[in-house]
Formats: sequence, structure tokens, C-alpha cells
Amino acid sequence: MARTQDVVELILQDHRRMEDLFRRMRSVEADRAGALAEFADLLVAHAQAEESEVYPALKRYKDIDDEEVEHGEHEHDEGNKALLELLQVRDVGSEEWDEKLEELVEAVNHHADEEERTILNGARENVAMSRREELGAAFLEERERQLKAGCGSIENVRRIVGS
Repeated sequence: MARTQDVVELILQDHRRMEDLFRRMRSVEADRAGALAEFADLLVAHAQAEESEVYPALKRYKDIDDEEVEHGEHEHDEGNKALLELLQVRDVGSEEWDEKLEELVEAVNHHADEEERTILNGARENVAMSRREELGAAFLEERERQLKAGCGSIENVRRIVGS
């Protein structure tokens, strides 16, 4: 992937990586458990970095809808709950696994689609590239910090979800 600092492009790259991991989690020929572990880390790190570094900054722009940003945070909660349900399934590839995976796919894809159409397009139109690059650097730093902390562990996801 291109080495960019633009927060919009960085978020889009994560969304495309998540789609790739969904394909691996669906494939009987792939390391589905490994794909889930990578996905769990990426989803949690991505959402935490957005909520701590990106969303608060974007709320300051009058042409970016605060309600959309807050809705994005709510959708992160839904994604985390769906992730926890899949992480708790013991038998990878079982009917329950497939069912919980599809619930996760639906929650995450819905959020990514909405975020791309509303928040990210708003950022493209209203935030100067220099500021987007500053946000991108902050996003990457927080994302990396989360990844190094093992943010996708079932224990951490339980803590985030509050169960």
C-alpha cells in the first residue's frame, strides 16, 4: 500500500484490509483463526485511533456533521460487540462461526460504507491536506500503540464492550 500520511487514505486502506480479512475468514482453505486474530487487532486499533485522534478533530469543522461522527462511534460499539461474539465461538468454521462472522461483516461494512460517504468525503472537501496529514500521523501513532498492546485480545474486547 502507498505510504501516505493522509488520514482519509489511511482509513480507507484499513477498510480494504478488513475486506481482505473477511474473505480469508470465509475461506475454508485459509487460516481462519489467524485471519480473525489479525482482524480483531486491526478493528480495535483502527476504531480506537479514530475515536481518540480523528473524530474529535473533525468535529471542529462546521461542514462535517457532528451527528455523523457520533453515529460512527456508536457503530464502532456495534462492531466491537459483533467481534466479541465471533471471538467467543469455539469451533472455527462451524455454523455458529459462519453466522457470527456474517453479523460482524454486516456491522463493519455498514459502518465503513457510511463513514466513507459522510465523514471521509466531508474531510476530503473541508480539511486541508496538511491537517489531514497531521491527523494521519496521530492516527498511525495511536493505531500502532494499540496494536503493540494486543488490543484485539478477547479480554480487551470484553473490557471495551463492557461485558
